[in-house]
Amino acid sequence: MGTLTNISTMSNTAGKVIKCKAAVAWEAGKPLVIEEVEVAPPQKHEVRLKILFTALCHTDVYFWEAKGQNPLFPRIFGHEAGGIVESVGEGVTELQPGDHVLPVFTGECKECAHCKSEESNMCDLLRINTDRGTMLNDGQTRFSKDGKPIYHFVGTSTFSEYTVSHVGSVAKINPAAPLDKVCVLSCGICTGFGATVNVAKPKKGSSVAIFGLGAVGLAAAEGARVSGASRIIGVDLNSNRFEEAKKFGVNEFVNPKDHNKPVQEVIAEMTNGGVDRSVECTGSIQAMISAFECVHDGWGVAVLVGVPSKDDAFKTHPMNFLNERTLKGTFYGNYKPRTDLPCVVEKYMNKEMELDKFITHSVPFSEINKAFEYMLAGEGIRCIIRMEH
Repeated sequence: MGTLTNISTMSNTAGKVIKCKAAVAWEAGKPLVIEEVEVAPPQKHEVRLKILFTALCHTDVYFWEAKGQNPLFPRIFGHEAGGIVESVGEGVTELQPGDHVLPVFTGECKECAHCKSEESNMCDLLRINTDRGTMLNDGQTRFSKDGKPIYHFVGTSTFSEYTVSHVGSVAKINPAAPLDKVCVLSCGICTGFGATVNVAKPKKGSSVAIFGLGAVGLAAAEGARVSGASRIIGVDLNSNRFEEAKKFGVNEFVNPKDHNKPVQEVIAEMTNGGVDRSVECTGSIQAMISAFECVHDGWGVAVLVGVPSKDDAFKTHPMNFLNERTLKGTFYGNYKPRTDLPCVVEKYMNKEMELDKFITHSVPFSEINKAFEYMLAGEGIRCIIRMEH
């Protein structure tokens, strides 16, 4: 698919409503339905993207099931994807038709206090908002069917052949990068990898414990491997995950169910007082406490990645802090989407990180519900969904 032909065909659709296929969630927990929808042109500070590849992330499944949040339907889910800019709205200067991009569930306006800070990636304007189903510019949707609105999801809605995003949530990347691989960087892989390399920052030869060996946890383990950690201890309640985790540098395993004492005590005994770093990727409050209490006094750093339930409270004895253990949190691996994501793509292009091993399944867009079946069955890590333009 040459970019030049894309630009010529795209210029014909600029400013017009596009009819295309989208996988619509009409109600919670029910299979998605491939529908013909209308996608309006991008408004001020927006871009319309032609999605080529998208992936299914656990967050999509969580909000599709809608067991613990405000249900908002009909909705188009999807937020891990790669595509090409089809057209741009008023005021967009950073992107043009034909650019290869990754849409991201958060953003970088480049103007707020967070964006101007070197220490934060939590943009005031574009920070993730799972409750909002409309565009910031006018509070309207860009998707409709038979004149009725279909809601957006985290500003991306990539389970559609075309989608509209705020320009601040779209990262321009190297056009030579394979979109069917680098699309996984727009959420889970960066979240885990960045938690380790940007926040935990393990030294060469150090020990790292990873709590939770799903996609994000394996990405955190990959970050520890790339950093040169010598002991990477995987902690998971599912021992079936241990074999797969070896590909990501995990070389020791602990299943808390195999022990009659808290897992932090088990790890402290294994490591002569505790690990140098830990990264928690489950969202379980008990795992968070264990991840903090298993790091070594004097220099240990624990990083929380998983999102807890809304009523959870973190409890530990203050002496754990006074004995010089550090607890940190992170959001999207501390990456600024527009500034940093192109550099992470280059890491992959330069073979400084591996992505292929995260991709375990691939299905055509017409079979998107299979991707949900794989995830609900706990099969594989990431399923790539190929658009059929």
